[in-house]
Amino acid sequence: VLVFYLGMIYSDYTGYPFPTAPPVDPFAKIRVDDCGKTKGCFRYGKPGCNAETCDYFLSYRRIGADVEFELSADTDGWVAVGFSSDKKMGGDDVMACVHDDNGRVRIHHFYNVGQWAKEIQRNPARDEEGVFENNRVTCRFKRPVYVPREETIVDLHLSWYYLFAWGPAIQGSITRHDIDSPPVSERVVSIYKYEDIFMPSAAYQTFSSPFCLLLIVALTFYLLMGTP
Repeated sequence: VLVFYLGMIYSDYTGYPFPTAPPVDPFAKIRVDDCGKTKGCFRYGKPGCNAETCDYFLSYRRIGADVEFELSADTDGWVAVGFSSDKKMGGDDVMACVHDDNGRVRIHHFYNVGQWAKEIQRNPARDEEGVFENNRVTCRFKRPVYVPREETIVDLHLSWYYLFAWGPAIQGSITRHDIDSPPVSERVVSIYKYEDIFMPSAAYQTFSSPFCLLLIVALTFYLLMGTP
């Protein structure tokens, strides 16, 4: 009798499987042709790079009472943006997209205490989505323009310096950023002004500065002329 009963349970289970999860829409690629027009963008890396090739990419645009952010970086761990009053790490509201061990990309909220990022349970992000492809973490989310006064969450209708950072993650937890001095916006950013700003990475800053170009020309002239 017991064998017959177990057989009935197995038959019912195999005959009526649990419903599968509804299909998830594929992540819509970040459009860069809108940069400076309908959204603001920051690109860090090689000249002419886009959201799929820059070392770091960020865009922002207003949608009603929200601001939509898109982030992407050349990393398998995390990519983040911080909102700062002084261009320095410490006392900053930070939104980070973190690639966890299950292959998912989730949006976390942090507050920089000195050089240490403390995760805050109150997370203003909504409509979040993310993907890890081609060794890049890419995400999209919204957060309100206005928030109740609170130390760890800034009002985005005010202008802030933007801190850009990315790095590895261990078991879904962020670790130190990839470069010692992550890029920072040169001036405060207003969500009401859309610009397309490019910042060359260190590899391209070396050869793009006027002093270095002059030095290269001088050395070339010296080598061609020879020494007496």
